Amino acid sequence: MIERRAAPLNMNVLLSAVEAAPPNAAADVVGAALADTIGARDVSFLIADYSGQSLIRLSHVNAADAEGGPSRERTQAVPLRGTPQGRALSQQRVETVTDNGSTRLFAPVTSRGEAVGVLELELGYAPTELTLATVAGSARVLAYIVIANRRYTDLFEWGQRSVPLSLEAEIQHRLLPGSYTCEGAQFTLAGWLEPAGDVGGDTFDFSVERDTLHVSMTDAMGHTVAAALLATVLVGALRNARRQSVGLAEQARAGDQALSRFASDDSFVTGQLMRVDLSSGIAMIVNAGHPPPIRIRDGRAAELVLHADPPFATGMVEPYRVQELALKPGDRIVFLTDGMLEHHAAEADVAELLVRTRDLHPREAVQDLTQAVLEACGGRLDDDATVLCFDWHGQR
Repeated sequence: MIERRAAPLNMNVLLSAVEAAPPNAAADVVGAALADTIGARDVSFLIADYSGQSLIRLSHVNAADAEGGPSRERTQAVPLRGTPQGRALSQQRVETVTDNGSTRLFAPVTSRGEAVGVLELELGYAPTELTLATVAGSARVLAYIVIANRRYTDLFEWGQRSVPLSLEAEIQHRLLPGSYTCEGAQFTLAGWLEPAGDVGGDTFDFSVERDTLHVSMTDAMGHTVAAALLATVLVGALRNARRQSVGLAEQARAGDQALSRFASDDSFVTGQLMRVDLSSGIAMIVNAGHPPPIRIRDGRAAELVLHADPPFATGMVEPYRVQELALKPGDRIVFLTDGMLEHHAAEADVAELLVRTRDLHPREAVQDLTQAVLEACGGRLDDDATVLCFDWHGQR
C-alpha cells in the first residue's frame, strides 16, 4: 500500500460550501471535500438512531460523483456492538481497518459529548498521522454542521427513527433537550428515555448558564396522550420560570401552579429539580414526590436522603423545600423514574450495575443500565424508564 500526503482541508472553504448547500446536503459537502483533499472514496455519514443500539447510514458520496453528482441516501442499519463504527463512537477515536490494499476509517462525529454519529470513508493508501488528524477534525466539524442544520430539515430526525413514533411519543420527544449528553470542564451529563409500549409521561431536561447547571426529571402519571399533555404543561412551566431566573423553590411552585390549573383532580406529576453552582460544587435539589437519586461515591452506591414534598399538581401550600448537597470530585449522581425500579426491572439490581459501570462515560452508562432493565423486563416495559447520569469532576 502506497503512502500519500494529505492536502490541507480549508475550513473556510468547507463552511462556505455547507452554507451554500441545502441543509439536508451538509454531510455530502463534507464527503465531497474529503474526496478532493485526501482522495477519500465511499464516504458515508451514519447517524445514531433512537434505539441507542445502531447507526443509520444517511448519506453516501463516491469520489466519482463528488463534483455535483447526486448523493444516495440509504437507510442501512449498522449495529454498534462489535463493529468498528461502534468502537469509534464508544472510544471516541478514529478506528482503522485495512483489507486488500485499502483502509477504511471510522471517525466519531461528536460535539460536547453528544455522539451524533460516525464518519466512514475508504482510502487507497496508508493514512499518515496528518490524514488521520484531517479525518478526525472533519468529523468534529461535521458534528457542528449537523447540529446547526437539523433545525432546518427533517432528514436527520427521519434517519434517527428506526421505528415510527406514535402521537404521544412525538409529543414526549419534543419535550426532551436537543442533545442527550453535555460535557463541561466541571461535569459530564447524559440521559436516556426508553418508552414503554403505551408511552408514559417521562421527561428530563438540562441547561447550562455561565456558572450554573440546571437539571430536571419528571414523571407524569398515566399513559398515552393524557400523560404527554401533563408533561408538556409542566416542562413548559418549569422552562418558563427557569428562563426568568427565579429561585429553585419559585420554579417548582410555578410548575405546580400551572399544572394545578390544567390537571384533573386525580392527576399529578412527580419530579426533581437540581441546580449546581459550577464554581462551588454545591447542588440544590427539590424533590416533588420522586424516587430519590442514587449517588456513587468511593465505589459505593447509596440513595440520597431527601425530604419528599408532594408531587406537582397537588396544590402545594407551603414552599417547596430546597435541599443542599455538597459534591465531591468523582461523585456520580443518577436520577431515575419509577420505570427503572418497577418489580420486573428490580431484577436488574440497579445499584450494583451502577457501581460496576462507574468508570464508563455517562453516555455509555445510561445505555448499559437501560439495556439491563429491558432484559429484566423481557424486552417490554410497563412504564417509561428514564435515567439521567451526572458526573462531578470538580474544578479543573
